[in-house]
Amino acid sequence: MHRLCFVLVLGCLHRHAYSRFILPYVPDVVHPPVPDHVINASSELGEEAFDPELSPGLFQGDMALTNEFYNFWRVGIRWDVFPEKLWENGTVPYVISPLYEPSDLATIIKAIRTLNFMTCVRFVPWNGKSKDYLLIWPIKYPKGCWSFVGRFGGAQIVSLQAPDKRGPNCLGTEGRAIHELMHALGVFHEQSRWDRDKFVKIHTENIIPQYKSNFDKQSLDNTTYSFEYDYDSIMHYGKYFFSKKKGKPTITAKQPGVTTLGQRKAMSKGDCLKLNDLYGCFKNPRRRRKYYNICNFMGL
Repeated sequence: MHRLCFVLVLGCLHRHAYSRFILPYVPDVVHPPVPDHVINASSELGEEAFDPELSPGLFQGDMALTNEFYNFWRVGIRWDVFPEKLWENGTVPYVISPLYEPSDLATIIKAIRTLNFMTCVRFVPWNGKSKDYLLIWPIKYPKGCWSFVGRFGGAQIVSLQAPDKRGPNCLGTEGRAIHELMHALGVFHEQSRWDRDKFVKIHTENIIPQYKSNFDKQSLDNTTYSFEYDYDSIMHYGKYFFSKKKGKPTITAKQPGVTTLGQRKAMSKGDCLKLNDLYGCFKNPRRRRKYYNICNFMGL
């Protein structure tokens, strides 16, 4: 009865998206599997040992990349190099799993509506026909918050682990959902940009050895960026990400007065500007003025 009620609620929210087709099959296990050394190291993580953004064992913790990206990851995908990774017309069809509780569904929808309002990108319920679309799903293995980067092609998973006895996981607020959806749109972590050493110090001695590559930076040639370094970015690592001992920071700010790095509450002004820039939202003068104002007033 509970499940039936949930499906009815889902139907009310997305009736036009679910009424004309059968939901696609989504496996509990996604391959390639998590490397054994990552599973074995999970107990070694420091303050954020059970952070679902760090636990999957994927590239930089929460990104599933195809082989072509291992040599070309960047803050924002270069569309001249990977034009096929851009969502056509800035439109992203999506399906939300019926396995989520109503409150978790509401959190995901809030994240989607935030992105739709603050940028010219449009997330729309899948019509059952579009070839490329997002499957927002609570994948069992690897668990956690993770996404492919940019348009992958076909049915593309964004994993958002639902709350459990350990905590809220990916859905305490809409922030983590926004973070993963921004990956799906083509945005990488802020601290990977080529000029980051001017702004932050990486404490390699405090990083779990097998995770040191997560702090690699990109060359200038592979970076597309028009905005200043953003300590407040929703895409920035926290101070203790992948720390091998509680209280030992892995990344700290060089700018005096900056004590907090990253957050998973909402898009910063820089995140908002970055995403609008990547999707050409500023090309039209009227639209440029609209989204610049939104970013300035609503970004953290």
